[in-house]
This record gives sequence, C-alpha cells and structure tokens, in this order.
Amino acid sequence: MAVKDTKLHTAYIVSNTCVGDGIYELVLVCDELARTMLPGEFINIHVPGSQTELLSIPLSFSHIDVEAGLIYLAYAVVGSATKRLSALCAKTALRVLGPCGHGWDIPLSKEKALLVSGGIGTPPVLAAAALFKSQGIAVDVIIGAQTADKLWGVKRAHAIGVDRLFVTTDDGTLGEKGFTTDVMQKLLADTSYGCVCTCGPAPMMKRVAALAKAAHIPCQASLERMMTCGFGACATCTVQMVDGSNKGCCMVGPVFNAEEVAW
Repeated sequence: MAVKDTKLHTAYIVSNTCVGDGIYELVLVCDELARTMLPGEFINIHVPGSQTELLSIPLSFSHIDVEAGLIYLAYAVVGSATKRLSALCAKTALRVLGPCGHGWDIPLSKEKALLVSGGIGTPPVLAAAALFKSQGIAVDVIIGAQTADKLWGVKRAHAIGVDRLFVTTDDGTLGEKGFTTDVMQKLLADTSYGCVCTCGPAPMMKRVAALAKAAHIPCQASLERMMTCGFGACATCTVQMVDGSNKGCCMVGPVFNAEEVAW
C-alpha cells in the first residue's frame, strides 16, 4: 500500500489535560497533518525522555480543526511511554509520523450507521461519526467504559450531533449498567442499519462483529495493536486473517473489514 503522504513532522502540544481516571485529551498543532489526515488514520508519536525506549505511541484522532491546524486525540496512561506523555506541557515539540494507515470507508448505503466504542477506542469512532454525518448518513453511537471516571467522548458526541447516543458502564456509575454489546443487541432488534463500525477492547469488537454478521450488516473494525514503526517494516502489528494470511495493522489497517479478521 502506498505511503507517499506518510512522513515525519514536528507537532507542538497545545494542551494535555487529564479528563478522567488515567484518561488524557491531547491537542497538537501541525498544519500539514491537520490538512492531510483522514478519519480512522493514526499518527505515531515519539515520546522524549527515555534513552532506552524506542517504541512510539500510535494514536487516532477524534476530530481536527483544519483552519487552526489542531488535532484532538485521547489516550489512557497504561505504561511508561504514556506516563511520560501525560507529563508533557504546552509548547513541547514532538516528533510525529503520519498520517499512517487506512481509515474508515464511507458506506455505500445511506442507511443509518451504528458505531460502537469501548474504553479509549472512542476517538476514531467519533471521527467516523463526524465523517458519516458530513455525508448525510445518520448515526447512532454507543460509548462504553468500565466506570464513569474512565468514560470519554460524550461531550464530543453531542458536539457532532449524533442522532442517538447510548452510554454504558460496567458498574452502572453512568448510563446503562452492562456492556456496549448488550445495547447493540437491543438496537438491532428494532432499528435498521446500513453498517456498523467499532473500536475498543478485542473481546468487545469480536462480539460486535459477530452481532453484525448475524444481522447481515457490513462491519468495519479499527484494531488496536502496538504499531511500532508505522510503515510496515517491523512486523510487530500483524493481524491474523480468516484466510490464514497475516496483514500489517499499520498499513492495511487499522480499519479492517471485520468479517476478514480471525478473531
């Protein structure tokens, strides 16, 4: 797959704000990236501060302000690199590779879309929601998290103007108690959808894909892998496919046809 637009950029932190329990919203400014990134694509961020850690952090955006050159992302602090990232302040320069990967495909059907996100998989799902709305496609969105303190994206979903928003938490501290797939199953029983899109924990996406397949609805899944290099050289992000092949998440994905993935 061609990567002619993928290159190194210098981006600057505008803000890096804690918005939940271990959840941060990161805003970067980089005019060229803001002009060229498409919903579902990602950037690889090299986080300064360690001479021994060479891994970069792959992050997908929730939305972009092209005129201001602003890229809005969210991430969870789950290791040393994201911990260092969370400590960085405004005006810090970052080395960023992007745009990377294959993003969301606009559905051929103009029927309403169902978008399902879990945990920190919400940013690319909201980017899909904005994309579909811009194409005249109505969207229902389900956002789930373990607890209310770990939930992110509700304000952004309202700003996009999604048609219906459903919130779930495992412990019932906000929205409906239970899983996103419980709500999805109920919606499929009384609403017709032209496509399903999902991003989040692998068990959730596996279940979303199965429900979509049973309902004969095309499903796209944005997979989460450690996409170390971002351009297909290191083979650390391979995804096993139903046909027995392996495909690089950073090049062929992160968005895949869910039926082609060997869950």
